[in-house]
Amino acid sequence: MNNYEYIIASLPVIGQDDRNSKELDVEEIHSMILGQLGSKDRKVFETLLAGFDPDSLDAAFYRSALSSPCRFIREYFSYDMKVRNTKVEFLNGRLGRPAGTDVILLDEDPDSGDFEGKDEIMAVLDQEDILGRERGLDDLMWKKCEELSLMHVFDIDVILGFTARLQIINRWLRLNPETGRELFRKLVNEIRNSKTEYGN
Repeated sequence: MNNYEYIIASLPVIGQDDRNSKELDVEEIHSMILGQLGSKDRKVFETLLAGFDPDSLDAAFYRSALSSPCRFIREYFSYDMKVRNTKVEFLNGRLGRPAGTDVILLDEDPDSGDFEGKDEIMAVLDQEDILGRERGLDDLMWKKCEELSLMHVFDIDVILGFTARLQIINRWLRLNPETGRELFRKLVNEIRNSKTEYGN
């Protein structure tokens, strides 16, 4: 049985003080969430986590994600695939590789090669600063999480959106701790504000 309210109420416990973000125990948070989800949502949650393992991100994974009954999973990984494809296309151009090399195109997502928002991604990639590019791409993924969680209060979409953003934070705590802590503060404040808005 799912216990969305308890899970969501527990999320800010990961950091009332952003200094604690340095010792963020992502695995412990995942375990807490999984322990409160029913079998159906547990599978959805595990699909999301698998999508943060680079070795999993092949055509088979995206095909499975795009056929998921969960809207968040479908739309998040559809966008994720488009961002990654655009990045590959950009690198192909820079390195002089043939167009289409290592790009994933699926019948399940016919506009995966050309889509609204592609110019925004290309503008991020056109920066010379490598960390700036990575931060820009993660900002776009963060924004997508916010869009997919909008108007959701106590359901799996909120939990998935939180977890996806937590993965971004965890990556930046390794790449650039200052940026990681900044994103951590942002996530905690978003959760606090949403609870205040809905009277919790």
